[in-house]
Amino acid sequence: MKSKQAEVVWKALDNLRTELPSWGFANTGTRFGKFIQLGAASTIEEKFSDAAQVHAVTGACPTLALHVQWDLPGGVNDASKVRDLAKKHGVKPGSINPNVFQDQDYKYGSLGNPDASIRRKALDHILDCVAIAEALGCRDITPWFADGSNYPGTQSIRNRIGYFEEGLKKVHEALRPGQRLLIEYKPFEPAFYHTDIADWGMAFLLAKAAGPQALVLVDTGHHYQAQNIEQVVAWLLHHKMIGGFHFNDRRYADDDLTLGSIDPYQVFRIFHEILAFQSETNATTDIAFMVDQSHNLKGKIEAMIQTVCTAQELYAKAATVNHATLRELQQSCSLVDAEECLRGAFWLDVRPIVADWRKSKGLPEDPLEAFRGSGYMERVTRERRDRHTEAAASYA
Repeated sequence: MKSKQAEVVWKALDNLRTELPSWGFANTGTRFGKFIQLGAASTIEEKFSDAAQVHAVTGACPTLALHVQWDLPGGVNDASKVRDLAKKHGVKPGSINPNVFQDQDYKYGSLGNPDASIRRKALDHILDCVAIAEALGCRDITPWFADGSNYPGTQSIRNRIGYFEEGLKKVHEALRPGQRLLIEYKPFEPAFYHTDIADWGMAFLLAKAAGPQALVLVDTGHHYQAQNIEQVVAWLLHHKMIGGFHFNDRRYADDDLTLGSIDPYQVFRIFHEILAFQSETNATTDIAFMVDQSHNLKGKIEAMIQTVCTAQELYAKAATVNHATLRELQQSCSLVDAEECLRGAFWLDVRPIVADWRKSKGLPEDPLEAFRGSGYMERVTRERRDRHTEAAASYA
């Protein structure tokens, strides 16, 4: 018979789903160049195949986020191909990610560009993404905007707010019932003077202006040092405005490191805030957990397995917090006891419980070891190596 603690963890893990990023399996990973991995995916077929390996050993990754320009260059016409791949590999298409930062026309911005024709181009692309999402049965459209400026006085910040409000309202008008527009934010880079959507408050206000199907997307790496991300999460939960997460970690800025590799306690605190909200309100949150990482040095599939396993373990820890006791201690301002109640869950070794849960699902107790023993990486490296051997990796 399972212990009460094990029952809580198993129930939490049953409900945890983590979406994988297609671009995380390709040869991407740094602003200054990239170190080629001979087994990296270079086609949408290979990305689905690689994602299926992660799902097979973790049981927690049933969807693959797609970047339209890279994964569906033919737009809606590529939808049938994606559906076939999803059926073949047992991984469904997930969030649809527009690309409004790579084209040369976006030098001065996309939806925030002073040129109305370029704003229209960006808008048309995002509207195409809404149509692609409908064709694939995908719920979330998740744009990230690199828009901003690098020097004082070179752009009207207020005008650009208006441009974004106008564009995002039009995107919202095109959403089908059940679809969501998740607005991401980032404090800097590549816009180092001002970024048009620089923090959660700006994303919140733009989402509210766009309409009820627009929510905020939190990327854990998109914050300044020492930012209290769980406080941001608490505010968004309170206002019912959080739609999703991009999971990663960072040491200085947006480093795209594996989840929890730098500060696992922070990830635990974020999960705790979400689960405490659910406990206190008796409500189920509808938050899309997605990975957003591009590894330049680590093996790409192994890094994804690490992140998913870390998410499972930290989510399991957060699930063991005694919420009723913690609320009483918080209300009585019993500071030490309240902190120890939270810390005790963080220091709990849940790995044996997680391993038992995996075993009950017919999954390997050690997903990383199982993947390494499958021979998959060796096989695809032999198959893919020739196309990568001559790949350029220089910065200039």
